[in-house]
Amino acid sequence: MLAKHKLARINELAKKAKTAGLSAEEVFEQAKLRREYIQAFRKTMTDMLHSVTIIDPNGNDVTPKKLKESQRRRFH
Repeated sequence: MLAKHKLARINELAKKAKTAGLSAEEVFEQAKLRREYIQAFRKTMTDMLHSVTIIDPNGNDVTPKKLKESQRRRFH
């Protein structure tokens, strides 16, 4: 995940944008930090999905083929 100081800066810039407004440099910094955050979030979600197996009430593995293939490629 993103470092705590970067998350704090994202929040600081968001608050400042709502109250006093941001300079051009701060707008650029905010956009960069948001891209980093989204990239880290997507990686975390992808890693989490690669550890998922879906089992129906009868105990059968019903994990979608696309996910199984992606898991195989990732771990082999």
